[in-house]
Amino acid sequence: MKTLDVITIGRASVDLYGAQVGGRLEDMGSFQKYIGGSPCNMAAGTARLGLKSALITRVGDEHMGRFIREELAREGVNVQGVITDKERLTALVLLGIRDEKQFPLIFYRENCADMALCEDDIDEGFIASSRSVVATGTHLSHPRTEAAVMKALTLARKHGLQTALDIDYRPNLWGLAGHGDGESRFIESAAVTAKLQSTLHLFDLIVGTEEEFHIAGGTTDTIAALRDVRAVSKATLVCKRGPMGASAFTSAIPDTLNQGESGPGFPIEVFNVLGAGDGFMSGLLKGWLEGEPWPVALKYANACGAFAVSRHGCTPAYPSWEELQFFLNRGVVTKALRKDAALEQIHWATNRHQDWSTMRVFAFDHRMQLEAIEGATPAKIGAFKELCLKAALQVSGGQPGYGILCDSRLGRDALYAAAGTGLWIGRPVEWPGSRPLTLEAEIGPDFGGLSEWPLAHVVKVLCFYHPDDDAETKAAQEATVLRLFHACRRNRLEMLLEIIPSKVGPVNDQTSAQVISRFYDLGIYPDWWKLEPFATDAAYRVACSAITTRDPHVRGIVVLGLDASEAALGTSLALAAGHDLVKGFAIGRTIFGDAARGWFAGKITDDQAVADMASKYARLCGIWDAACAAKGETA
Repeated sequence: MKTLDVITIGRASVDLYGAQVGGRLEDMGSFQKYIGGSPCNMAAGTARLGLKSALITRVGDEHMGRFIREELAREGVNVQGVITDKERLTALVLLGIRDEKQFPLIFYRENCADMALCEDDIDEGFIASSRSVVATGTHLSHPRTEAAVMKALTLARKHGLQTALDIDYRPNLWGLAGHGDGESRFIESAAVTAKLQSTLHLFDLIVGTEEEFHIAGGTTDTIAALRDVRAVSKATLVCKRGPMGASAFTSAIPDTLNQGESGPGFPIEVFNVLGAGDGFMSGLLKGWLEGEPWPVALKYANACGAFAVSRHGCTPAYPSWEELQFFLNRGVVTKALRKDAALEQIHWATNRHQDWSTMRVFAFDHRMQLEAIEGATPAKIGAFKELCLKAALQVSGGQPGYGILCDSRLGRDALYAAAGTGLWIGRPVEWPGSRPLTLEAEIGPDFGGLSEWPLAHVVKVLCFYHPDDDAETKAAQEATVLRLFHACRRNRLEMLLEIIPSKVGPVNDQTSAQVISRFYDLGIYPDWWKLEPFATDAAYRVACSAITTRDPHVRGIVVLGLDASEAALGTSLALAAGHDLVKGFAIGRTIFGDAARGWFAGKITDDQAVADMASKYARLCGIWDAACAAKGETA
């Protein structure tokens, strides 16, 4: 049985992309870190489009290698074929955007892990589990990696797989250009041409730019080069033509490129060409493997390439299937796609990492409530929050669907210790109790403090907002939340917006929905909503409708506790669980209140405090799980 659609083979690197645009690589002051390398990019790009993809490569036994493996898994890529090389380092690439024509890059690939790929790394059963194998030209440049690719292709032929080649010609990686010439795309080489031509008969699909077909065909006359490739291969040839789209040739090569099959192009602004070919290939593979006619497959490919040239980075630029469909149905509104607010929202929301469809969150981000307990000091509060984390980890047991809310002012050590534990981590930014909303000092007047946050941390902001607030209060709070939202997106951080209108004025079933709608009207699209528990089913219905009609891709709602008793929360959670948009709870004082008072007073030990909190947290988790199970049985 075929469990995979596509396996890509070859390069895997970490791309360090210059964050500043319009300057020399020498002048870059900071870098964004992404996965890179054509096969790695294509594996992620096809996964985003709904294909079951996998990658065969090697990565180092270090932080960058683990990053590639973890990031691929988060993208939905099968990493069974990603081998850890204990002797070599993961490849790195430094890249920049100089202008619309210059994209300097430096390859750090001396004896790198992926170039140690060998025949022994190719497992026949794994190859046989896929519908297709995709190779790239770089791994034909060395006898060891060539042997691995050839074994994979031979096994693919044996088991009836479709095979594809992205020529992906980089003279630098064939030893034809210097370290400072990574941007070079074409240098004539009879040796490279001969090597490529010795393998072309093994492929059903061959893809390249005009220059890449020049190296494959051995001539700079594009039609002649295509005919030379046709002479040794029956593959469908797809020639990429930049802003003119692409042409597919399934049989004899005609006299002009315009006589090939083509799909519509898209008039967009070129911002960054790096990785555009891998985006194009991802869309092409989607259409090819799903049996679409070549004009449709090329339409997918051209659109995915358009996304890639319009955004920063390679893999991060590629669309989800939902995003691609939205774009094809609606068309180009602004040529700078990264400035299209509707498109960017769908891009962000449909490419989020990790499944958080269940949320059992222990909230101990409280500050003034803990400071008010007799015997509390900043040091003791920090130590107590470490005990809270121990309780959370004890209950979660490494299983998914658990999380914490913890601050960095009083709970820094617990917050740092939570990294890498598998917990969802939310982190508050509001100054406790402030109204109008002000933020913790660490965020800074320009919100620049968010640039120091790990990407896994979710920005949580509590706003005491009510529809009946005076105009001045509304304007001040809205301005702060709007700036925060944009700062979150700029720093690639998810945002949770918590609203508690009942602390400000009287509420009814419509109140929270009114607040939610107002924030959407402002252009604020939180990843999460944190809402107080409602007393009626109707209140949940109108709040959920207010969210889903404006943002169908929202992460969901978590319900807060407001220091309610466990019994009251049981009733509340049972009501909340009846709505699919509610993913769980974020509850604190009900769990830690008794333990905190006893521990600060010196009446219980660390272990007793942890045991008490773990017991209460576990019971609330059980109540939520039972409520969800009951909903499923009713449905």
